[in-house]
Amino acid sequence: MSGDGMDAMAAPRSSAWRSIRKKHLDDNPRCEACGARERVVPHHIVPVHVDPSRELDPQNLVSLCESRTFNCHLFFGHLKRWDRHNPRVLEDARTWRARIQEANDQIVPEASQEENPSPSPDSRTISM
Repeated sequence: MSGDGMDAMAAPRSSAWRSIRKKHLDDNPRCEACGARERVVPHHIVPVHVDPSRELDPQNLVSLCESRTFNCHLFFGHLKRWDRHNPRVLEDARTWRARIQEANDQIVPEASQEENPSPSPDSRTISM
């Protein structure tokens, strides 16, 4: 079940929620943790049941995905249990994304070297 479904069952939503949700996803279409564009949902940093006044606060939302392979919403937003919340969700998601980017940056140079390998010592010519 989607985290949105869980939120909807936990607390009634304001009539303005749909438009706030749509604007947030239009402005923030990628998962903050992994960069995915599929199955992205807005997650409340401070849950609605903790502070109902922040339900429609755009600064209280972060985009997280609910991918079938790795559910960032469940993992980062709820610490692997829907009945919990992570007060450090932004920090954790951004740290994870930076690590993914670092790993990707290391892979790209290695791939470039494979496409254009440097000459072997035996094939080099010596200039004098």
